[in-house]
Amino acid sequence: MPMSVIKQRLSAGKIVRTMHIVGYATPRIIELLGTLGDFHGYWFDQEHSAISHKDLEMMLIACRATGKDAFARVPPTDYATVMRPMEAGCSGVMIAQVRTLDEVKQAVAWAKYPPQGIRGTFTGNIESKYGRVGLAQHVMAANRDRWVSIQIETPEAVEVVDKIAALDGVDWLFVGPADLSVTLGVPGDYLHPKCIEALKRVAGAAKKAGKAWGILSRDVEHARKCRELGCQLFSVYGDLDCLRVGLDILRERFAELADD
Repeated sequence: MPMSVIKQRLSAGKIVRTMHIVGYATPRIIELLGTLGDFHGYWFDQEHSAISHKDLEMMLIACRATGKDAFARVPPTDYATVMRPMEAGCSGVMIAQVRTLDEVKQAVAWAKYPPQGIRGTFTGNIESKYGRVGLAQHVMAANRDRWVSIQIETPEAVEVVDKIAALDGVDWLFVGPADLSVTLGVPGDYLHPKCIEALKRVAGAAKKAGKAWGILSRDVEHARKCRELGCQLFSVYGDLDCLRVGLDILRERFAELADD
């Protein structure tokens, strides 16, 4: 696989625009987004959805067909959950709901081949061009090009974010604003001083470690504030959001036809 577009752009200090898929994961949606959207890639939510590994494989084939990067969000529950998305063709994995440095170290180990980690070797997939790439080259390329992002969405993670960002094998950070606001006791108030302070700590940790950070943008004002703090990757809504917003616009556009 070529090096991730997302990783290349983040390394170059450029903005990355992504969209998350959680409710309508079909190849046709990916084709539609690739035709009408303006994204560098998509991420598939395996934390909050029923997207199976088989579904993920089909979505990633569609991503490659439309020339888009892709990754999966996964919970840090077990080795297979973290490792298998890369075998399916994800350029990386985003680890959700971590609270301790040890959890981060374990997730990184699951995602990396030895000597950096404990990932098991398998070459029967697109990652190694179905065995065409030699094993030594495959292991080297996977450890170099596949990436791990850690979500910062709890006070516990914020407290150790400097250590998380500095950890070898963590490529970038991603803030989960909804969970962060809930765990900080201000649900939905994404620009509350508590949330802003947490964002500043994430931004500072990322800058100190020489790494990028991203966020799921709640609105333009929220995205603008994060950009001021140095955020590079912006997840701009998702498939369910687009459907809801589209229906709201249509309802307003055709309000004169409403039957009370």
